[in-house]
Amino acid sequence: MSVRAACGGLTSFVVVRALTGLGETFYFPAAMALLSDYHGPDTRSRALSWHQSAVYAGTILGGWVAAVLAQRAGHWQPPFYCFGPLGLLLALVLARFLVEPARGAADGAAAAAGPALPVGATLRLVARTPAAWLLMGAFVCANFVAVIFLTWTPQFLVTKFHYSLGAAGLTGTVFIHLASWLAVPVAGWLADRLCRRTAAGRMVVQAAGLVAGTVFVYFVGRATGTAALLLAMTGFGVCKGCYDSGIFAALYDTIEPRARGTAAGLMNAVGWLGGALGPVFVGFATQYGRHPGDEAANLSDAIAAGALVYVLGAALLVAAAAVFSRRRTG
Repeated sequence: MSVRAACGGLTSFVVVRALTGLGETFYFPAAMALLSDYHGPDTRSRALSWHQSAVYAGTILGGWVAAVLAQRAGHWQPPFYCFGPLGLLLALVLARFLVEPARGAADGAAAAAGPALPVGATLRLVARTPAAWLLMGAFVCANFVAVIFLTWTPQFLVTKFHYSLGAAGLTGTVFIHLASWLAVPVAGWLADRLCRRTAAGRMVVQAAGLVAGTVFVYFVGRATGTAALLLAMTGFGVCKGCYDSGIFAALYDTIEPRARGTAAGLMNAVGWLGGALGPVFVGFATQYGRHPGDEAANLSDAIAAGALVYVLGAALLVAAAAVFSRRRTG
């Protein structure tokens, strides 16, 4: 990350950012699989949801601290010089003290037995598991909407509600992410409780989050006043937290422990590739929408249309829950 501070132009900055993203891809699948080895079905949603809650906290605090450092220094490089070495220090601490349990240890001795599956075998396993690829389809839909909000909300606040750019950058993230940060541990606890009654409990919580989220996504796009907008953004954040609590915990219910790291990496790749299409859709709809020359109206339409994508994601989750439950009881 520190290398970014030395970038002298847009091209070098984009290249270094892409390489940073490549490095991040090694972390998430391994972290999710490792946590699943520490926590069995009874506590897995709570463990992974607390990890997700930390992601939200880091997003909020990182953006705020970076802005403060840049403002005090008078230029943008100091945050990168600060955060890069901190990441290296954390890596050294983890390498020294983190203990990795046996694969599948939390699922019992039978699940832990056997060598790790190669990539090809894992892909074939996922292909033969309909619930897994239905969950990945839902992840594409959820990310499609999430990346729209991440990318376009500040511009939406500036264009339609006349926020300053600085206020739009803070408001566009803090209400959604703070609500998600508070909701995701509660949703994780609820998912673990519900799994004691039904095998697809985690998927049920996720589906409920997307169903309720369709209302708030629509009203973010259609809001005409600041109070209604902030309320809708907060509601969307809560629903997003409900969905995010079970992203990988639900996937791990369908995939054997030996394949979980690869399956999580595949899900991440598919989900974020689909999510990248969201901002492109909004940009196209804003430029060529049904209100020629009215960017704010077209942007409102595009964001509200994200509710339809949430409906599709919820339908895929319901289908995944039905397939998984039938397989468990069959």
